[in-house]
Amino acid sequence: MSMQIASGDDEVIAAINTTPLVDVMLVLLIIFLITIPVVTTSIPVTLPKERVEVRQAKPENVIISVDGAGSIYWYDAKIDKVEALIDKLKKVAQADPQPEVQIRGDLNSRYEGVGKILYACQRAGIVKVAFITEPPALGV
Repeated sequence: MSMQIASGDDEVIAAINTTPLVDVMLVLLIIFLITIPVVTTSIPVTLPKERVEVRQAKPENVIISVDGAGSIYWYDAKIDKVEALIDKLKKVAQADPQPEVQIRGDLNSRYEGVGKILYACQRAGIVKVAFITEPPALGV
């Protein structure tokens, strides 16, 4: 460290020694560089993991399909009205244990058909609803 001493009694020192100031600023800079990544947090979010779940086809499971035009099918039989679907689902909902309703929606169908099925399941009191999808192609 350098230090200036006045040569005379009445002489005023006009220069400021900045060496201690620079030392303190460098120490603070290092402290901030180390602590900022630790302090910075983002919103805690649990991200979904892509997985393929193998489902066993049980005979008591109900499969409802929606084609590209939005038509609803109970297995292979076409259902024209949502009320008829609700009536069928109410009969299924009374079984013990309650079977799972599996929805197969065409890729090009509108959400309206799937929404009708979900609405009917809710009205009938169905607890377990699953969507049947195909896993993505390898390498995609």
